Amino acid sequence: MHLYTLIAAAAEAVQPAAETASETAQQKKSIIESHLNEADSVVRQIHEQGPGFFADLWDKHSDDVIRFVKILILALIVVVAAKLISMAARKVVARFFKKLEGDESLTHATYTIVRTLIWVIAMLVILDLFGFNTASFLTVLGAAGLAIGLAMKDSLSNIAAGIMLLILRPYKLGDYIDCGSVSGTIQQMGLFSTVLKTPDGLFVSAPNSVVFGTPIKNYSRNPTRRSDITVGIAYADSLAVAVQAMKDIMSHEEMVLKDPAPEVLVSELADSSVQLTLRYWTATENYWPAYWSIKSQLKPAIEAAGLNIPFPQRIITFVNAPAEKPGA
Repeated sequence: MHLYTLIAAAAEAVQPAAETASETAQQKKSIIESHLNEADSVVRQIHEQGPGFFADLWDKHSDDVIRFVKILILALIVVVAAKLISMAARKVVARFFKKLEGDESLTHATYTIVRTLIWVIAMLVILDLFGFNTASFLTVLGAAGLAIGLAMKDSLSNIAAGIMLLILRPYKLGDYIDCGSVSGTIQQMGLFSTVLKTPDGLFVSAPNSVVFGTPIKNYSRNPTRRSDITVGIAYADSLAVAVQAMKDIMSHEEMVLKDPAPEVLVSELADSSVQLTLRYWTATENYWPAYWSIKSQLKPAIEAAGLNIPFPQRIITFVNAPAEKPGA
């Protein structure tokens, strides 16, 4: 009796749910059929009216279509104008820095900045033509730029340092520089890093912030350089003869400049020798050739003048040394 009662109750509970699901499916089917009928009615209307339908559509929306086409044409004109202005700016920048005798890296970096500004302005004009609120866009762009700047502050510091290096120009392509732990010949200058080549052929890429934040010693900037070479002679040798021999070496070397005149100075009275320093000036590009040439002539010239290059000497004195026995 109880089992029959439970089955009957369950059947009564399931029946309303099934009826509800059936009614929902029927409603969805009715909605779909209604949309299909509307679409069919529109298609039949277009078929019946023929060209008149499109004529009626044109009469109602012709102003909007014409305005949209005008906007597209104006946007295309803005793009073409930005392209032409960018090309003209490249020539103007190149001509400007050519007159200032600027290097290629400075010209390229300046043109990159100018070209970016031109296309940003063109984009803002196009957005304004299509009805976008450029003020809000600039606000969002500024907020995004601030967030990106905070997240990439190290990279932006390299860009800022690169711009300052390009403006101040403490060095140019081909210069040999020394800045802290980085030294070499400048191969490339960019907004993020400076590429150098060491004397032994190694590739070095230094962040601009590192280069800009340390004192820069440029060995190639000035047209002339001074060189000092030190050599020792014996205390017994004639100082006048030695000085004249050193001057003869420098006077016969074509790469040594006559003005300022080369000098031979007594730089130190060392333990075993008198140190003479040869001081002369050369063109910067002749610095190392002249240095090696003069240094190779020192030993033969000293020997030809009857002088000596002494070895280090030490005199050792024994205190309270035992006396030698007679007949030993």
